Amino acid sequence: MWQTSRRKISLERPFVMGILNVTPDSFSDGGEYSTIDDALRRVENMIAEGADIIDIGGESTRPGSKPVAADEEISRVVPAIRAIVKRFDIPISVDTTKPEVAERAVNAGAEIINDISGLRWDPRIADIAARTRAGLVLMHSRGTFGSLHTQPPVEDILHEVAIDLHRAIDVANSGGVKNRQVVLDVGIGFGKTHEQNLELLAKLGKLVSEFEQFPILVGASRKSFIGRILGNVPPSERLQGSIAAAVSAVGNGAKIVRVHDVGETVAAIKMATAIGAG
Repeated sequence: MWQTSRRKISLERPFVMGILNVTPDSFSDGGEYSTIDDALRRVENMIAEGADIIDIGGESTRPGSKPVAADEEISRVVPAIRAIVKRFDIPISVDTTKPEVAERAVNAGAEIINDISGLRWDPRIADIAARTRAGLVLMHSRGTFGSLHTQPPVEDILHEVAIDLHRAIDVANSGGVKNRQVVLDVGIGFGKTHEQNLELLAKLGKLVSEFEQFPILVGASRKSFIGRILGNVPPSERLQGSIAAAVSAVGNGAKIVRVHDVGETVAAIKMATAIGAG
């Protein structure tokens, strides 16, 4: 069970988290859902395709992106969250590293905080999660906002990810967050080489075993290592590779996959799960 501020989520089967970027500059879909009507249509489509959770972000973390002020990020995500919660009964996650944004988003109806810094940049997010009982996704990443994608590679990526996730859990617990609120994200594409992204997917089971008390989330959708493997194709042509990464992650123990292409991923996971149970 994953405890959020509004419900207990059973993760007995793999969950698909659909991505909704209300940003002008995200690497794959920037500017596509900048109005409330566009956002609502996209959420409606994702729910129809089988999404279990909607993850909404108001600040791009693509290579070369610029930080957004908290007020601007709030103005992007909060109206969208309010509109979504009013129309649909689906868990909403807010993708942010700022406590001000997290608090306003949860007050608007979000029930999960997705922190790509794993509480490195501002541990006050743990206080908000503890007070509101929101779910909390702790992701492994390295560096600052401006250097997330330019970090020199570490020698042992599995060890690096494990050590940092233990740190993040300790910080969360110190802030009053219960383990049942926490999901861990290995941080595909953040401070890793292309080869290390593949290693994390291939050896994900080791991290699943080490953190058996916590569900593991994987977000590989349309990322650059997939484009490179498929012949340096743009994000719009990375569907098949993204599906393969999601199916591999679930097969190796991931409980949640964060994706752009919901319907195709849901179908692929259903088929792979049926084969595994057969």
